[in-house]
Amino acid sequence: MKWTQRLPLYLQLTRLNRPIGVYLLLWQTLWALWFAADGIPGLHTLLVFILGVIFMRSAGCVINDYADRHLDGHVKRTVDRPLVTGQVSEREALILAAVLVLVSFLLVLTTNLSTILWSFGAVGLAALYPFMKRHTHLPQLFLGLAFSWAIPMAYAAESMPVTPVTWVLFLSAVCWIMAYDTLYAMVDRDDDLKIGIRSTAILFGDFDRVAIGLLQGLFLLGMLLAGQMTGSGFAYYLGLLGAVVLFGYQHWLIRERERLPCFRAFLHNHWVGLVIFAGTVADRSLITLLLQSS
Repeated sequence: MKWTQRLPLYLQLTRLNRPIGVYLLLWQTLWALWFAADGIPGLHTLLVFILGVIFMRSAGCVINDYADRHLDGHVKRTVDRPLVTGQVSEREALILAAVLVLVSFLLVLTTNLSTILWSFGAVGLAALYPFMKRHTHLPQLFLGLAFSWAIPMAYAAESMPVTPVTWVLFLSAVCWIMAYDTLYAMVDRDDDLKIGIRSTAILFGDFDRVAIGLLQGLFLLGMLLAGQMTGSGFAYYLGLLGAVVLFGYQHWLIRERERLPCFRAFLHNHWVGLVIFAGTVADRSLITLLLQSS
């Protein structure tokens, strides 16, 4: 089969045909860059992190599918994945993952030593996450740690010290990610119970919606604290208010715990990330531009 014919299979394997994961990983990365720069981050740093998010998320998807290649055939949502159907070989998947990680590392090499050192933690967490669902009910926590690792990396790339604000942002993002990935796990809960895959959706059981609400509340409190610690203005808090409204809509969607509405609620977190980013940019970048032009 020609490479042009295999390209759609690789796109499916890396989920580049479904960029929601890129968006969700990107938002907290952008928040951190704007916080670290206290205005507009450098163009080079911005490009490195955007491309790094795309490549590392793609690598993570390939690693995840390789780890789950014997399980995905038993789950409705994943039964048609290329490794399950045999359209892509295990060797191809490993090579593709290695290439994506290498490209990501080459991007990091264009930054500074501190960012390079932090990047090893990102790779380790990305490799560890897919196997957590076999040994713990907290794979969503490990996903949160892996996704949020971009936050201290962003501070390092902006040549800023890792401060208490950095860790407040980090822990807040972990709570948000755990909340929306629990929504995602609720979609597969019935299948996961049959084949022995663990998740927070299973761990929380009948308290799943309450747990999601608590995690979202902790996220908002953390972001509020980060805003206060950095002297953020009205626009930033307006973004957080928008997130409160969006979270309320998500809870309305999942009131019956049905598969499709839970999946829609998961996807809806893209807008949560966007409104907070918009508020952050309006608060920092617009003020910076106005001060420079005056």
